[in-house]
Amino acid sequence: MLRLLFLLIPVFIFSKTLRVGKGEQYTTVRQAVAASQSGDSILVGPGTYREGNISITHPLSLIGQGRPVLDGEMKYEILSFRANNILLKGFKIINSGEDEIKNIGAVRLYDSKYSTIENNVFENNYFGIYIQRGYRCLIRNNRITSKRATSEERSGDGIHAWVSEEIWIKNNYIEGHKDGIYLEKVIDSYIYRNNSVRNLRYGLHFMSSNDCDYVGNTFDNNNAGVAVMYSNNVGMVGNKFVNNWGDSNYGLLLKDISFSKIRNNRFQNNTTAIFLDGATKIDLFRNNFTDNGWGMKINSNCMENRIINNNFINNTFDVSTSGSMTMNDFRRNYWDKYEGYDLDKDKIGDVPFHPLSLYSVLVENNPSIMLLFKTFFVDLLDRTEKVIPSLTPENFVDEQPLMRKVEN
Repeated sequence: MLRLLFLLIPVFIFSKTLRVGKGEQYTTVRQAVAASQSGDSILVGPGTYREGNISITHPLSLIGQGRPVLDGEMKYEILSFRANNILLKGFKIINSGEDEIKNIGAVRLYDSKYSTIENNVFENNYFGIYIQRGYRCLIRNNRITSKRATSEERSGDGIHAWVSEEIWIKNNYIEGHKDGIYLEKVIDSYIYRNNSVRNLRYGLHFMSSNDCDYVGNTFDNNNAGVAVMYSNNVGMVGNKFVNNWGDSNYGLLLKDISFSKIRNNRFQNNTTAIFLDGATKIDLFRNNFTDNGWGMKINSNCMENRIINNNFINNTFDVSTSGSMTMNDFRRNYWDKYEGYDLDKDKIGDVPFHPLSLYSVLVENNPSIMLLFKTFFVDLLDRTEKVIPSLTPENFVDEQPLMRKVEN
């Protein structure tokens, strides 16, 4: 304990507060940063500061008072974190430069550890926050928006993390970027209660990122929802995937992922709620699939997934598949299309339910057949298939369909 106190004493004795603004000791942020030492705080007063790139190379707290503006004038990477233990708080950061090779943006963290970016407003930037080889960094309570993105090729992400560990991204609002949040080779990270809306591609996109949890987020009206690719041990709990409509759009794409849990999420008003391709050993429990075109699309290369205690309500197709057999477990789900009975009153249907309709199989192979939707011919096809199964896999069945909705 004495040794710890001895190490902390120099920080308390020598750290100081520098002030920037009209009538203060420094007139520019750059001057204050240059004059500061490790552990100092810089308080920046109201105003607009156009200072090009500001590079921070030692631990520092940069705190805005009255929401000062850092303007990159469409030319510069505005702030570069090149040290650990940096705090950025209370600023409006606008008009970063644009570079498709260097991926510059408003704030970039270079090998930074234990740094925090919170309570800032980001507007009209290429990338909002870019984390490169970060460790235990916190991105919290920021508003990150852009209207400059005209195409996916000419826009960056709201929050982008690459080769990082234990990143916490919490309570941010992100709109108008290519991807709201993009993670690549990021591990042991926590994405909590963010609102990612109206982005050009994905609300959340992550590649090769293992052991991460995504809890309580809303992904609304993005072009293609959320993509989870080439990852293991992913937890997605209590999220909302809503209003992702369009050709080949989905609420959630699961591409080549394994050993993951998807629980207590709401999928509503999506072209396809979940599309599984190469997904194995995924547990989908207590999710709500409501008012979607397809509740689930499952490619034939998906195996050993468990779909249990979910609600399928008012979807055009509850389930569709590209294969002729299934090796997944559907059990104790509620299906609003179920027409069975429960004579023993145990709240489980006495007759198994086959959620895969003949019409959905035909549409999967020939999308133009959707023109026949809601016609007498389609209804006749499906009812004939139930009596004399021919094209739908016999083992694609819920042996214990629920008579009542699952309450989440």
